[in-house]
Amino acid sequence: MSAQPNVETEAWPQSYGDEAKPRMGFFTDTSVCIGCKACEVACKEWNQVPEDGLLFTADSYDNTGGLGANTWRHVAFIEQDRPLRVGDGEHGDGDAFRWLMSSDVCKHCTHSACLDVCPTGAIIRTELGTVVVQEDVCNGCGYCVPACPFGVLDKREISDDGRVWKCTLCYDRTREGMTPACAQACPTESIQYGPLDELRERAGARLDKVVADGFAGARLYGEDPNDGVGGFGAFFLLLDEPEVYGLPPNPVDTTHDLPEMWRSAAVAAGALAVGVAACLLGGRR
Repeated sequence: MSAQPNVETEAWPQSYGDEAKPRMGFFTDTSVCIGCKACEVACKEWNQVPEDGLLFTADSYDNTGGLGANTWRHVAFIEQDRPLRVGDGEHGDGDAFRWLMSSDVCKHCTHSACLDVCPTGAIIRTELGTVVVQEDVCNGCGYCVPACPFGVLDKREISDDGRVWKCTLCYDRTREGMTPACAQACPTESIQYGPLDELRERAGARLDKVVADGFAGARLYGEDPNDGVGGFGAFFLLLDEPEVYGLPPNPVDTTHDLPEMWRSAAVAAGALAVGVAACLLGGRR
């Protein structure tokens, strides 16, 4: 039996006690994504996600547009008027055009604002460290939708459903030791699933290789546990800045300042109460 990896359990340390398991996640290496959308199809088929129509956006070959209640995996197509690589005479001096492909998904944040604001407990963190919406508990209030710094969560409007849906990281598969459907279907291993600390180590080595190959703008996105959301459970190797892929460069936990806001509101309310009481007492004299 292999030794248990030394994983961080910051977001779920006490809840499971001796039953705690290594945190599992995704590493999406966009440098080998070919845009086949097999992950999108596999996700829809396994999770029985309803179709939401195929759109011609007129500015891209991407026909799904973005993540939503009915698109839990989305492969972005980004066209750039730039060489494929720099610092390489063969490729850097060629046609100034390249495709960037990236399979986006819920980030399963360490500090998940969606989970914090859910009033019914419908959004939970699993024993694998993933964030899941329980469809039989969600009441469709939608508080989690604006709380997500990535715009991942979405309410399903078709058939008057109204509830919030998103990637579950195939919890029904992963709790049985299986690989999520999207990673299983990816023909280039752009989507990798495994213990998060192993994925981070693998991603670091891959980044070094990609940069050495001439992709000077390559970077990891979401692998840092010290970022604004405590690191992602689903992080990426990008070939350009996050904004190019429609991702926020410095995402933050939107509930981070709530305790201070409530304290300030309490102080203000207290001061108002004292002022009103003083006025009433003064009026009686």
